[in-house]
Amino acid sequence: MTEPGSGIVSPPDGPEKPVAGVGVAVIDNGRVLVVQKRSGPLTGMWALPGGKIELGETRVAAAGREVKEETGLDVEIGDVIWIGESIGPGTPPQWHFTLVDYEARVIGGDLQAGDDASDARWVTLDELLELPIFPTMTEIVSTLRSRL
Repeated sequence: MTEPGSGIVSPPDGPEKPVAGVGVAVIDNGRVLVVQKRSGPLTGMWALPGGKIELGETRVAAAGREVKEETGLDVEIGDVIWIGESIGPGTPPQWHFTLVDYEARVIGGDLQAGDDASDARWVTLDELLELPIFPTMTEIVSTLRSRL
């Protein structure tokens, strides 16, 4: 099976341990940037740009890299806004990510979906809740409402 957004195949009985990842709430004029996932068990669902931290990479560097790869935008990473987990179904689970999400603002680049994102767009929080979203997104939207 393929872990969300990674292209890496896990053993058939699930991952051996949790994987560290990051997400980024890029905010601009009361809107947030979201991407539609191209691959993995949550294909077609919407989430913040983000993904796995690579060996030797800091969380902040991973956050900036993932936004660039998935959206074409350069961002300045700000404060941590959410810490949580995404655990897939099954025993053992299909995936298990420990996540740190950051707030960010655009400093350059041109919006274009790339890497494992099939689409990237700016949406209001109300518009976001109308899309098929990752399970963790409802909690993140609550956090973002207090920041916009």
